[in-house]
Amino acid sequence: MKFLSFLVTCLPFAAAFAPNSSFSSSRLSTELDASIQFIRGLDEKVVPDVKLTRARDGSSGVATFMFNNPNCFDASTASRGEITGMFLADEEGEISTTDVNAKFANGKPQTIEAKYIMRSPAEWDRFMRFMDRYAEANGLGFNSAK
Repeated sequence: MKFLSFLVTCLPFAAAFAPNSSFSSSRLSTELDASIQFIRGLDEKVVPDVKLTRARDGSSGVATFMFNNPNCFDASTASRGEITGMFLADEEGEISTTDVNAKFANGKPQTIEAKYIMRSPAEWDRFMRFMDRYAEANGLGFNSAK
């Protein structure tokens, strides 16, 4: 099962997304599911590692996503389009960033690192709502640090 590690480096708040035991792998996808896309219309199947940092006053934050061997690098997806950014889509709409970088090994793309910068508490809250939906859609649960 894929894990999404979710770290907040701003003390005292830390949390993690982990597999949810009540998740059923037979769940049908709907338009309301949260998804991540690099090529519009092509959902990324790889669950990323996500690290969060937030200013102590809550005024800004950064989410860093790491995808190992994402399906957007597959030869079968080459005809679907180019990577133009990272698009986080859910029932509220879309969050996007163009701060997306590929890392190569032996001339072949291996990982994608994308950063989403949140410049206000409202953007942080919106991002957290997306992450809650993404976790639910991918069988992950939210575990708060004690």
